[in-house]
Amino acid sequence: MTKITKAACIGGGVIGGAWAARFLLAGIDVNMFDPHPEATRIVGEVLANAERAYAMLTMAPLPPKGKLTFVKSIEEAVQGADWIQESVPERVELKRNVITQIDAAASPTALIGSSTSGIMPTDLQRDMKHPERMFVAHPYNPVYLLPLAELVGGEKTAKATLQEAKAKLAPIGMKGVIINKEIEAFVGDRLLEAVWREGLWLIKDDICDTETLDDVIRYSFGMRWAQMGMFETYRIAGGEAGMRHFLAQFGPCLSWPWTKLMDVVDLDDELVDKIAGQSDAQSGARGIRELERIRDENLVGIMHALKSGDGGKGWGAGKLLADFEQSLWANAEKPKTDLGDAQPIRILDTKVNAAWVDYNGHMTEHRYLQVFGDTSDGLLRLIGVDLDYVKNGHSYYTVETHIRNLGEAKLGDALYSTCQILSHDEKRLHIFSTIYNAASNEPVATAEQMLLHVDSKASKAVPALPEVIARVEAIAQAHAGLAKPEGVGRSVGQKR
Repeated sequence: MTKITKAACIGGGVIGGAWAARFLLAGIDVNMFDPHPEATRIVGEVLANAERAYAMLTMAPLPPKGKLTFVKSIEEAVQGADWIQESVPERVELKRNVITQIDAAASPTALIGSSTSGIMPTDLQRDMKHPERMFVAHPYNPVYLLPLAELVGGEKTAKATLQEAKAKLAPIGMKGVIINKEIEAFVGDRLLEAVWREGLWLIKDDICDTETLDDVIRYSFGMRWAQMGMFETYRIAGGEAGMRHFLAQFGPCLSWPWTKLMDVVDLDDELVDKIAGQSDAQSGARGIRELERIRDENLVGIMHALKSGDGGKGWGAGKLLADFEQSLWANAEKPKTDLGDAQPIRILDTKVNAAWVDYNGHMTEHRYLQVFGDTSDGLLRLIGVDLDYVKNGHSYYTVETHIRNLGEAKLGDALYSTCQILSHDEKRLHIFSTIYNAASNEPVATAEQMLLHVDSKASKAVPALPEVIARVEAIAQAHAGLAKPEGVGRSVGQKR
């Protein structure tokens, strides 16, 4: 089975809590065990940040949120779970003991992943009865947004286990990468350790302070890495001759005395005080939850930008987000409506989140268009223009839109949208949509739109398929008795 049906999280700190959030927002029930007296509060705060981030991340309808249950033992936590994620502190004996307890109590077919950032899985599976189903699933913080998990097997891990884990991560929007050989710290943390070690020397030797070092990363190669990684970036640096030329040109630098990677800095009290003081000066005015929210907003923005890369097909983490959204739309329930009911169809329910507002706290102009676009997409799915229909070369394109802003939508406001078919023929669909404030039911904005049915491969207008036209006519007949909405046919600047 390629989907996780129930998860167990053993350990509810920063990583364990974020794993739980990723599962829950994918509609998966989670049993959580953590003996920490404030585990409920900590996990609750992580989940709240995750829900806030997902509201910014996608307009696609998430499945009903899974149920989070705090339990009193490992044995209780793993009952019925087919994915068990261990995220206890990084101590070999502690982790091995916990994983052995999980192994003894869990179903023999359940997958057991460890969030360790560097311990060899062979060391962790030593005392297990079923070591073939245990592996490292090393994520990156925040787990609910960053989609990567390094999958590393130990000496006794079955290859099929890693393939199954990779397949089960995909439906929750994650990319599992299988590491070919077991190695301490795996791939990502080895790269980070190299940069971290060099950074510590730069601070110790007063070459720069922590803020300058972070600026160097985030204003330069950090942005390149976010969308193209290291080797593809350097391939471009090699020009038309590619990677071979780059290696020939810059390879000799590797023997120059530029780095202290093999020389470990002494983290004595003086250096610790120095780094901590600079870090406090850099970020200390903001609390940890505020910094997490800022980080999440920035990550969402980067992923949205990457989603539009490669001519709209998506790139890197943005391509993964686009694919995840497609699966959400494909599995979403269609708007519940009686096609014979003479009412505009309620299509979308949403909320104004922090990424949608301007400096006044009001929803920005392009977000109205986004909501109206998602409303028309919802209508299209209702009449049968779904992902399969589009893949087969047909779709409706919006050729004209007129938006009126009637009120203000503010941060936190709950909104819903409705759609009414005004007229149609075999090629055209004329609709009128309204965004309402869910609390007052007052209209906030309206949009009149004309959509044209096209053959996307031939790039020309063609009649819609008969089954689509039949669904359109069923709705149009119900809407024929409705009053013409106020605002239909208005032009820009026309007096009310």
